Amino acid sequence: MIAIINGPNLNLLGKRQPEIYGNTTFEDCLEALKMTFLELEIEYFQSNSEGEIIDHIHHLGYNSPECEGIVINPGAYAHYSYAIADAIASIQLPVVEVHISNIHARDEFRHKSVTAPTCKGVICGLGLKGYELAIRYLLG
Repeated sequence: MIAIINGPNLNLLGKRQPEIYGNTTFEDCLEALKMTFLELEIEYFQSNSEGEIIDHIHHLGYNSPECEGIVINPGAYAHYSYAIADAIASIQLPVVEVHISNIHARDEFRHKSVTAPTCKGVICGLGLKGYELAIRYLLG
């Protein structure tokens, strides 16, 4: 099983700033991922709450032995949530950070991710395709 965790405002994909994030909802993306990886269980979790995201990372890392890795898009939390970074660092699962837009081509505050150093890798700017690429990496 691979877990996908999306942070704040990603529940609005397809509606929010389509010029940056596109018109596809995450539900459509998730369905496409499940069709691409037929043999793989993909668990999906989204929250606008930092604490819920941390709790879910802890759950996957300590209470979910079937989980092979996590794909996380922390959204804006990537830029200032040392608590999420600490949660990622506290588990043994590999984590890949994904950003739909190229965070380096946007506002300066978005250029640095404080969560990225605790991850195996980061994919940004490749749209929703980044989730598929992250899963392929985690599957080895």
